[in-house]
Amino acid sequence: QVQLVESGGGLVQPGGSLRLSCTVSGRRWSLNSVGWYRQAPGKERELVASMRGGGGADINYAESVKGRFTVSRDRAQTTSYLQINSLTPEDTAVYYCMATVAGTPIWGQGTQVTVSS
Repeated sequence: QVQLVESGGGLVQPGGSLRLSCTVSGRRWSLNSVGWYRQAPGKERELVASMRGGGGADINYAESVKGRFTVSRDRAQTTSYLQINSLTPEDTAVYYCMATVAGTPIWGQGTQVTVSS
């Protein structure tokens, strides 16, 4: 069974940066396509970044994070990264990665990002 394990969240001051990781565990699976989502308290989960295709050229960002967030993937395609810069309190949320495995969406457990002075 494929699982996604996230890490890298934490407490950071406004203007700071974090790098979130999403790693495949369990059965071997390549992260050809991966999405990063976040859910703030009292709000719906939203897609903030996605990377599709083996070449990784199809990348999209939500307007609210363009220029500040960068999604990437290691060469083995077993770990995806979300670099988040210039953080503001509005970025406070639980961040999730999601990949579709044999037609089934698999979610990571989430990692908390808190931006506060």
